Amino acid sequence: MISWPNLVSQLFNGLALGALLALISSGLTIIYGTLGVLNLAHGAMFMIGGYAGFVAYQYTESFIIAVIAGSLFVMLLGVAMERVIIRHFYHRPHEDQLLVTFGLGICFVEIIRLIFSSQSQLVPPPAIFQGITNLGFMFYPTYRLAVVGIVAIALGALFIILYRTRLGMIVRAGIEDSVMVDSLGINVYRVFMVVFGIGAMAAGFAGIVNAPVVSLTPGIGDDILVQTFVVVVIGGVGSFPGAILGGLIAGEIISVTSMFNPGYAYVMLFAAMTLVLVVRPHGLLGVQGRE
Repeated sequence: MISWPNLVSQLFNGLALGALLALISSGLTIIYGTLGVLNLAHGAMFMIGGYAGFVAYQYTESFIIAVIAGSLFVMLLGVAMERVIIRHFYHRPHEDQLLVTFGLGICFVEIIRLIFSSQSQLVPPPAIFQGITNLGFMFYPTYRLAVVGIVAIALGALFIILYRTRLGMIVRAGIEDSVMVDSLGINVYRVFMVVFGIGAMAAGFAGIVNAPVVSLTPGIGDDILVQTFVVVVIGGVGSFPGAILGGLIAGEIISVTSMFNPGYAYVMLFAAMTLVLVVRPHGLLGVQGRE
């Protein structure tokens, strides 16, 4: 028998998970929507962000510094990855992009495993968010509530950067006609490098924010990568609002299904994705005509 307090608690868990999925998926969909690159190393970026933040926390014991260090490290890694490898695959078939990014993801996981072994690591939440909060009708972990607010702020910042700034305008113009933008004296490929770094940073930020919730292991990005791609498909490939909506839907499906039978969580998630594709082939908020 499922009690109402348990159901509400699971809905809150779904909200926290959905917020994280929305942030990770937004990074993935930004990279694909602007650069046309299917980045299968995105889950590894999430994992590396957690580990980079973990190392920073070991030296400073500051969660804020850990978040900043983890996010910046992954952003710089994304920029280097784009400059050295990805830029050579912009005009190559998607199969080539999938293979090279999948290989990079495997390399990143094995490097982390070599350095930290497979033993799990945990970053404690900041003191201000430790303990539980009385919501009036139930008690709930304070940090999970904070995750929703932290991710909401991060998503808002991403939206402003990409849709309300000159950088976002150049990116969108570069997608439509990179030659024209280049003729205006704007190095569109340098802008694309920045966008790839921002998309990677979103995954890294989510990785360190999630570290106090789930222990870090080298394989933590594998499951997240699968869920992230499902989120992007549900919301609509290349759609930033779609990534947010898809993340929230996926988070609730996984959380509520896990309450009854965790083994069916992925079944229900993929069933929902299939239903969406049948009714709306381009996703809930996808744009018809985008490949």
